Amino acid sequence: MPDQMKNRVLSKQNKKNMLLAALLGQIGVLTLVIVLAAAFGGLALDASLGTKPWFTIGLLIGSIPVSILLMVWIARKTVAKIKAADSEESEEEKSIGKN
Repeated sequence: MPDQMKNRVLSKQNKKNMLLAALLGQIGVLTLVIVLAAAFGGLALDASLGTKPWFTIGLLIGSIPVSILLMVWIARKTVAKIKAADSEESEEEKSIGKN
């Protein structure tokens, strides 16, 4: 019986760790994509309009708040998933003793 409880605790911790790893991966890749899109988009606009650094600088500066807002949105969504998983497991543990 103690082995089953130990496995449940490890399983719960593993789920949290995997969700946090997924969160960090999503944020890292998303930030990279936004910055690269801003850089290449700015370079393309500057080349076609003849305004050498201005669109690149503007889009790179504009990508900062976009990245931050998307990071916060993804983090809140992942934290909500973690809380939902915790509440489901705690309700399941409470019902085990009642049967």
